[in-house]
Amino acid sequence: MAKSNKNIYLDYAAGVKPNASSIHIEGVKAKEKLQNARKEVANILSSRPEEIIFTSEGTESNNLAVQGTVWQFYKNNDFLPHIITTNIEHPSVLETFKILQKRKLAEISIVPVEKNGIVDPKKIKKEIKKNTILISVMYANNEIGTIQPIKEIAKEIRFYKKHIKGNSIYPVFHTDAVQAVNYLDMNVERLGVDMLSTSGSKIDGAGRVGILYKKKNIQLAPIFGGGDQEMGLRGGTENLSEIIKFAEAFRLMEKNKKKENERLVKLRDYFLNKILKIISNTEIIVNGDLKNRLPNNINITFPKIPSDLLVIELSVKGIMASSKSACKSSHKEGSYVIEAIRPEANIEIGGLRFSLGKKTTKSDIDYTIKALSQILIKLKKWYN
Repeated sequence: MAKSNKNIYLDYAAGVKPNASSIHIEGVKAKEKLQNARKEVANILSSRPEEIIFTSEGTESNNLAVQGTVWQFYKNNDFLPHIITTNIEHPSVLETFKILQKRKLAEISIVPVEKNGIVDPKKIKKEIKKNTILISVMYANNEIGTIQPIKEIAKEIRFYKKHIKGNSIYPVFHTDAVQAVNYLDMNVERLGVDMLSTSGSKIDGAGRVGILYKKKNIQLAPIFGGGDQEMGLRGGTENLSEIIKFAEAFRLMEKNKKKENERLVKLRDYFLNKILKIISNTEIIVNGDLKNRLPNNINITFPKIPSDLLVIELSVKGIMASSKSACKSSHKEGSYVIEAIRPEANIEIGGLRFSLGKKTTKSDIDYTIKALSQILIKLKKWYN
Protein backbone atom coordinates (compact mmCIF):
# COMPACT_ATOMS: atom_id res chain seq x y z
CA MET A 1 0.00 0.00 0.00
CA ALA A 2 1.36 3.42 -0.97
CA LYS A 3 2.15 5.76 1.89
CA SER A 4 -0.13 8.81 2.05
CA ASN A 5 1.29 12.31 1.88
CA LYS A 6 -1.37 13.48 4.32
CA ASN A 7 -0.55 14.04 7.97
CA ILE A 8 -3.78 14.12 9.95
CA TYR A 9 -3.30 13.97 13.69
CA LEU A 10 -6.17 12.22 15.47
CA ASP A 11 -4.46 11.20 18.68
CA TYR A 12 -5.25 14.23 20.85
CA ALA A 13 -6.29 11.99 23.75
CA ALA A 14 -2.62 10.96 23.99
CA GLY A 15 -1.54 14.61 23.87
CA VAL A 16 -1.79 17.71 21.71
CA LYS A 17 1.62 16.76 20.30
CA PRO A 18 2.82 13.26 19.38
CA ASN A 19 4.36 11.49 22.38
CA ALA A 20 7.05 8.89 22.45
CA SER A 21 4.76 6.15 23.76
CA SER A 22 2.51 6.11 20.69
CA ILE A 23 3.13 3.41 18.05
CA HIS A 24 1.98 5.39 14.99
CA ILE A 25 4.57 7.01 12.72
CA GLU A 26 4.60 10.34 14.56
CA GLY A 27 5.01 8.52 17.88
CA VAL A 28 7.93 6.56 16.45
CA LYS A 29 9.57 9.81 15.34
CA ALA A 30 9.05 11.27 18.81
CA LYS A 31 10.57 8.14 20.37
CA GLU A 32 13.62 8.49 18.13
CA LYS A 33 14.11 12.13 19.15
CA LEU A 34 13.79 11.16 22.81
CA GLN A 35 16.39 8.41 22.46
CA ASN A 36 18.75 10.72 20.58
CA ALA A 37 18.51 13.23 23.41
CA ARG A 38 19.14 10.45 25.92
CA LYS A 39 22.23 9.33 23.98
CA GLU A 40 23.56 12.89 23.87
CA VAL A 41 23.19 13.32 27.64
CA ALA A 42 24.71 9.88 28.27
CA ASN A 43 27.68 10.73 26.08
CA ILE A 44 28.43 13.87 28.12
CA LEU A 45 28.24 11.92 31.38
CA SER A 46 30.22 8.97 29.97
CA SER A 47 27.36 6.62 30.74
CA ARG A 48 24.98 4.34 28.86
CA PRO A 49 21.71 5.74 27.43
CA GLU A 50 19.68 3.27 29.50
CA GLU A 51 21.26 4.77 32.63
CA ILE A 52 19.66 8.18 32.01
CA ILE A 53 16.22 8.87 33.48
CA PHE A 54 14.42 12.09 32.57
CA THR A 55 12.40 13.75 35.34
CA SER A 56 10.67 17.10 35.85
CA GLU A 57 13.60 18.79 37.65
CA GLY A 58 16.36 18.32 40.23
CA THR A 59 14.14 17.93 43.26
CA GLU A 60 12.34 14.98 41.68
CA SER A 61 15.64 13.42 40.61
CA ASN A 62 16.97 13.67 44.17
CA ASN A 63 13.79 12.18 45.60
CA LEU A 64 13.85 9.32 43.12
CA ALA A 65 17.45 8.55 44.08
CA VAL A 66 16.86 8.68 47.84
CA GLN A 67 13.35 7.31 48.20
CA GLY A 68 13.77 4.90 45.28
CA THR A 69 16.76 3.30 47.01
CA VAL A 70 14.87 2.88 50.29
CA TRP A 71 11.72 1.47 48.66
CA GLN A 72 13.79 -0.97 46.61
CA PHE A 73 15.58 -2.15 49.76
CA TYR A 74 12.26 -2.94 51.42
CA LYS A 75 11.30 -5.23 48.53
CA ASN A 76 13.81 -7.80 49.77
CA ASN A 77 14.39 -6.87 53.41
CA ASP A 78 12.31 -6.25 56.51
CA PHE A 79 14.81 -4.45 58.77
CA LEU A 80 15.48 -0.72 59.08
CA PRO A 81 18.00 0.61 56.55
CA HIS A 82 20.59 3.27 57.38
CA ILE A 83 21.31 6.27 55.14
CA ILE A 84 23.98 9.00 55.37
CA THR A 85 24.14 12.62 54.21
CA THR A 86 25.63 15.98 55.31
CA ASN A 87 24.12 18.93 57.13
CA ILE A 88 24.34 21.36 54.18
CA GLU A 89 22.49 19.36 51.52
CA HIS A 90 19.76 20.88 49.38
CA PRO A 91 16.32 20.57 51.07
CA SER A 92 15.22 18.00 48.47
CA VAL A 93 17.79 15.63 49.99
CA LEU A 94 18.08 16.76 53.61
CA GLU A 95 14.34 17.11 54.22
CA THR A 96 13.65 13.82 52.44
CA PHE A 97 16.08 12.10 54.81
CA LYS A 98 14.31 13.64 57.79
CA ILE A 99 10.88 12.60 56.49
CA LEU A 100 12.07 9.00 56.10
CA GLN A 101 13.39 9.08 59.66
CA LYS A 102 10.19 10.64 61.04
CA ARG A 103 8.10 7.94 59.37
CA LYS A 104 10.46 5.30 60.79
CA LEU A 105 11.43 4.11 57.33
CA ALA A 106 15.15 4.74 57.74
CA GLU A 107 17.80 5.43 60.33
CA ILE A 108 19.78 8.50 59.30
CA SER A 109 23.22 9.97 60.00
CA ILE A 110 23.83 13.64 59.17
CA VAL A 111 27.56 14.32 59.02
CA PRO A 112 28.55 17.93 59.79
CA VAL A 113 30.85 19.70 57.36
CA GLU A 114 34.00 21.45 58.52
CA LYS A 115 34.15 25.22 59.07
CA ASN A 116 35.19 25.70 55.44
CA GLY A 117 31.95 24.08 54.29
CA ILE A 118 33.58 20.85 53.10
CA VAL A 119 32.91 17.40 54.54
CA ASP A 120 35.75 15.12 55.64
CA PRO A 121 35.53 11.79 53.71
CA LYS A 122 36.88 9.97 56.77
CA LYS A 123 33.87 11.16 58.77
CA ILE A 124 31.56 9.77 56.10
CA LYS A 125 33.42 6.46 56.25
CA LYS A 126 33.15 6.39 60.05
CA GLU A 127 29.33 6.51 59.85
CA ILE A 128 28.98 3.48 57.54
CA LYS A 129 27.33 0.49 59.21
CA LYS A 130 26.23 -3.00 58.17
CA ASN A 131 22.74 -1.74 57.29
CA THR A 132 23.90 1.38 55.41
CA ILE A 133 22.31 1.36 51.96
CA LEU A 134 22.74 4.94 50.72
CA ILE A 135 25.18 7.82 51.02
CA SER A 136 24.16 11.12 49.43
CA VAL A 137 26.60 14.05 49.30
CA MET A 138 26.07 17.07 47.08
CA TYR A 139 28.77 17.89 44.52
CA ALA A 140 28.66 21.64 45.14
CA ASN A 141 26.64 23.64 47.65
CA ASN A 142 23.90 25.90 46.33
CA GLU A 143 24.48 28.68 48.90
CA ILE A 144 28.18 28.93 49.64
CA GLY A 145 29.49 27.19 46.51
CA THR A 146 31.85 24.78 48.28
CA ILE A 147 32.88 21.74 46.26
CA GLN A 148 32.75 18.40 48.05
CA PRO A 149 35.49 15.72 47.62
CA ILE A 150 33.23 13.35 45.70
CA LYS A 151 36.05 11.23 44.25
CA GLU A 152 37.59 10.70 47.69
CA ILE A 153 34.25 9.77 49.23
CA ALA A 154 33.60 7.34 46.36
CA LYS A 155 36.99 5.75 46.98
CA GLU A 156 36.18 5.18 50.67
CA ILE A 157 32.82 3.63 49.76
CA ARG A 158 34.36 1.33 47.13
CA PHE A 159 36.94 0.11 49.65
CA TYR A 160 34.22 -0.63 52.19
CA LYS A 161 32.02 -2.48 49.69
CA LYS A 162 34.90 -4.59 48.41
CA HIS A 163 36.90 -5.36 51.55
CA ILE A 164 34.36 -5.12 54.36
CA LYS A 165 31.08 -6.17 52.76
CA GLY A 166 32.42 -8.57 50.14
CA ASN A 167 31.52 -6.77 46.91
CA SER A 168 28.04 -5.78 48.11
CA ILE A 169 25.98 -3.35 46.04
CA TYR A 170 25.35 -1.32 49.23
CA PRO A 171 25.93 1.38 50.17
CA VAL A 172 24.92 3.16 46.97
CA PHE A 173 26.59 6.55 46.43
CA HIS A 174 24.47 9.44 45.11
CA THR A 175 25.48 13.04 44.42
CA ASP A 176 23.28 16.06 43.82
CA ALA A 177 25.09 17.86 40.98
CA VAL A 178 22.44 20.50 40.22
CA GLN A 179 24.74 23.42 41.15
CA ALA A 180 27.85 21.73 39.78
CA VAL A 181 26.63 21.02 36.25
CA ASN A 182 27.83 24.27 34.66
CA TYR A 183 31.29 24.25 36.17
CA LEU A 184 32.60 20.85 37.26
CA ASP A 185 33.55 17.52 35.71
CA MET A 186 30.36 15.52 35.10
CA ASN A 187 32.05 12.27 34.02
CA VAL A 188 30.40 9.70 36.28
CA GLU A 189 33.19 7.18 35.72
CA ARG A 190 35.83 9.59 36.98
CA LEU A 191 33.64 10.70 39.88
CA GLY A 192 32.94 7.12 40.91
CA VAL A 193 29.27 7.70 41.75
CA ASP A 194 26.38 5.25 41.41
CA MET A 195 23.76 7.97 40.90
CA LEU A 196 23.90 11.63 39.92
CA SER A 197 21.10 14.21 39.77
CA THR A 198 21.09 17.45 37.82
CA SER A 199 18.66 19.90 36.28
CA GLY A 200 18.17 22.16 33.29
CA SER A 201 17.13 25.01 35.59
CA LYS A 202 20.79 26.02 36.02
CA ILE A 203 21.81 25.66 32.35
CA ASP A 204 21.35 28.64 30.05
CA GLY A 205 18.80 27.83 27.36
CA ALA A 206 17.92 24.40 28.74
CA GLY A 207 14.42 23.06 29.09
CA ARG A 208 12.72 22.60 32.44
CA VAL A 209 13.93 19.04 32.82
CA GLY A 210 15.84 17.04 35.39
CA ILE A 211 17.90 13.90 34.94
CA LEU A 212 18.98 11.09 37.16
CA TYR A 213 21.97 9.00 36.14
CA LYS A 214 21.63 5.54 37.65
CA LYS A 215 24.35 2.96 37.13
CA LYS A 216 22.97 -0.09 35.34
CA ASN A 217 23.39 -2.48 38.27
CA ILE A 218 21.63 -0.18 40.75
CA GLN A 219 18.01 -1.07 41.40
CA LEU A 220 15.43 1.61 42.24
CA ALA A 221 11.72 1.46 42.97
CA PRO A 222 9.42 4.12 41.44
CA ILE A 223 8.25 6.69 44.00
CA PHE A 224 4.84 7.32 42.44
CA GLY A 225 2.46 5.33 40.30
CA GLY A 226 1.95 5.79 36.58
CA GLY A 227 3.00 4.32 33.26
CA ASP A 228 6.19 2.47 32.42
CA GLN A 229 8.05 5.39 30.87
CA GLU A 230 11.70 5.99 31.74
CA MET A 231 12.57 2.35 32.36
CA GLY A 232 9.50 1.99 34.54
CA LEU A 233 10.87 4.43 37.12
CA ARG A 234 9.14 7.68 36.17
CA GLY A 235 5.60 7.31 34.89
CA GLY A 236 4.16 10.14 32.80
CA THR A 237 4.42 11.34 29.22
CA GLU A 238 7.92 12.66 28.59
CA ASN A 239 8.17 16.40 27.97
CA LEU A 240 9.89 15.87 24.62
CA SER A 241 10.35 19.49 23.52
CA GLU A 242 11.93 20.42 26.86
CA ILE A 243 14.12 17.30 26.86
CA ILE A 244 15.45 18.15 23.39
CA LYS A 245 16.21 21.72 24.53
CA PHE A 246 17.97 20.33 27.58
CA ALA A 247 20.19 17.96 25.61
CA GLU A 248 21.24 20.69 23.16
CA ALA A 249 21.93 23.25 25.90
CA PHE A 250 23.80 20.60 27.92
CA ARG A 251 26.03 19.88 24.91
CA LEU A 252 26.78 23.56 24.25
CA MET A 253 27.44 24.24 27.92
CA GLU A 254 29.89 21.35 28.14
CA LYS A 255 31.67 22.55 24.99
CA ASN A 256 32.20 26.04 26.44
CA LYS A 257 32.72 25.03 30.08
CA LYS A 258 36.48 25.48 30.35
CA LYS A 259 36.54 28.91 28.74
CA GLU A 260 33.54 30.16 30.73
CA ASN A 261 35.00 28.86 33.99
CA GLU A 262 38.20 30.79 33.42
CA ARG A 263 36.24 33.96 32.75
CA LEU A 264 34.08 33.53 35.85
CA VAL A 265 37.03 32.80 38.15
CA LYS A 266 38.59 36.11 37.10
CA LEU A 267 35.33 37.97 37.73
CA ARG A 268 34.76 36.23 41.07
CA ASP A 269 38.26 36.97 42.34
CA TYR A 270 38.04 40.55 41.05
CA PHE A 271 34.76 40.96 42.97
CA LEU A 272 36.21 39.54 46.20
CA ASN A 273 39.48 41.47 46.05
CA LYS A 274 37.78 44.76 45.25
CA ILE A 275 35.06 44.45 47.86
CA LEU A 276 37.57 43.60 50.58
CA LYS A 277 39.70 46.57 49.54
CA ILE A 278 36.99 49.20 49.06
CA ILE A 279 34.83 48.24 52.03
CA SER A 280 37.83 47.87 54.33
CA ASN A 281 36.21 49.80 57.19
CA THR A 282 33.43 47.22 57.58
CA GLU A 283 33.90 43.66 58.83
CA ILE A 284 33.28 41.12 56.06
CA ILE A 285 33.28 37.34 56.35
CA VAL A 286 33.64 35.20 53.23
CA ASN A 287 31.58 32.05 53.76
CA GLY A 288 33.03 28.75 52.57
CA ASP A 289 36.41 27.59 51.33
CA LEU A 290 38.15 30.14 49.11
CA LYS A 291 39.84 27.53 46.90
CA ASN A 292 37.40 24.63 46.61
CA ARG A 293 34.36 26.60 45.50
CA LEU A 294 32.38 27.17 42.34
CA PRO A 295 33.86 29.79 39.98
CA ASN A 296 30.67 31.85 40.03
CA ASN A 297 29.95 31.94 43.78
CA ILE A 298 30.55 34.76 46.26
CA ASN A 299 28.88 34.42 49.65
CA ILE A 300 29.67 37.06 52.26
CA THR A 301 28.35 38.14 55.63
CA PHE A 302 28.36 41.56 57.24
CA PRO A 303 28.05 40.40 60.89
CA LYS A 304 25.75 43.22 62.04
CA ILE A 305 23.55 43.62 58.97
CA PRO A 306 20.78 41.14 58.07
CA SER A 307 21.39 39.75 54.60
CA ASP A 308 17.68 39.95 53.77
CA LEU A 309 17.85 43.71 54.26
CA LEU A 310 20.85 43.96 51.95
CA VAL A 311 19.02 41.92 49.30
CA ILE A 312 16.12 44.40 49.41
CA GLU A 313 18.41 47.44 49.29
CA LEU A 314 20.35 46.00 46.35
CA SER A 315 17.12 45.19 44.55
CA VAL A 316 16.08 48.85 44.74
CA LYS A 317 19.28 49.66 42.84
CA GLY A 318 18.51 47.02 40.20
CA ILE A 319 20.84 44.33 41.58
CA MET A 320 19.40 40.87 42.19
CA ALA A 321 21.21 38.81 44.83
CA SER A 322 19.95 36.36 47.45
CA SER A 323 20.35 35.51 51.09
CA LYS A 324 19.71 31.75 51.03
CA SER A 325 18.56 28.93 48.79
CA ALA A 326 15.70 29.84 46.45
CA CYS A 327 13.94 26.68 47.64
CA LYS A 328 13.93 28.09 51.19
CA SER A 329 13.39 31.78 50.36
CA SER A 330 9.79 31.80 51.61
CA HIS A 331 10.85 30.62 55.07
CA LYS A 332 11.56 33.22 57.73
CA GLU A 333 14.39 31.35 59.43
CA GLY A 334 17.98 32.10 58.47
CA SER A 335 20.34 29.97 56.42
CA TYR A 336 20.96 26.52 57.89
CA VAL A 337 24.08 26.31 55.70
CA ILE A 338 25.64 29.40 57.32
CA GLU A 339 24.63 28.05 60.72
CA ALA A 340 26.36 24.75 59.90
CA ILE A 341 29.72 26.35 59.16
CA ARG A 342 29.53 29.14 61.75
CA PRO A 343 27.43 27.96 64.72
CA GLU A 344 28.45 31.05 66.69
CA ALA A 345 26.92 33.41 64.10
CA ASN A 346 23.61 35.20 64.47
CA ILE A 347 21.39 32.99 62.32
CA GLU A 348 19.17 35.96 61.39
CA ILE A 349 22.13 37.71 59.72
CA GLY A 350 22.79 34.89 57.25
CA GLY A 351 24.90 35.25 54.12
CA LEU A 352 24.61 37.44 51.05
CA ARG A 353 25.04 35.38 47.88
CA PHE A 354 26.14 36.79 44.55
CA SER A 355 26.11 34.13 41.82
CA LEU A 356 27.67 35.15 38.51
CA GLY A 357 26.58 33.85 35.12
CA LYS A 358 26.98 33.91 31.38
CA LYS A 359 25.83 37.53 31.04
CA THR A 360 27.78 38.93 34.02
CA THR A 361 30.37 41.59 33.06
CA LYS A 362 33.14 43.47 34.86
CA SER A 363 31.06 46.64 34.70
CA ASP A 364 28.24 44.76 36.47
CA ILE A 365 30.68 43.94 39.27
CA ASP A 366 31.89 47.55 39.52
CA TYR A 367 28.33 48.86 39.70
CA THR A 368 27.39 46.28 42.35
CA ILE A 369 30.35 47.11 44.60
CA LYS A 370 29.67 50.84 44.29
CA ALA A 371 26.01 50.31 45.14
CA LEU A 372 26.87 48.06 48.07
CA SER A 373 29.27 50.68 49.42
CA GLN A 374 26.51 53.29 49.30
CA ILE A 375 24.07 50.95 51.04
CA LEU A 376 26.55 50.22 53.84
CA ILE A 377 27.12 53.93 54.41
CA LYS A 378 23.35 54.42 54.61
CA LEU A 379 22.92 51.57 57.09
CA LYS A 380 26.02 52.24 59.17
CA LYS A 381 24.31 54.52 61.67
CA TRP A 382 21.89 51.69 62.57
CA TYR A 383 24.46 48.90 62.82
CA ASN A 384 27.46 50.39 64.61
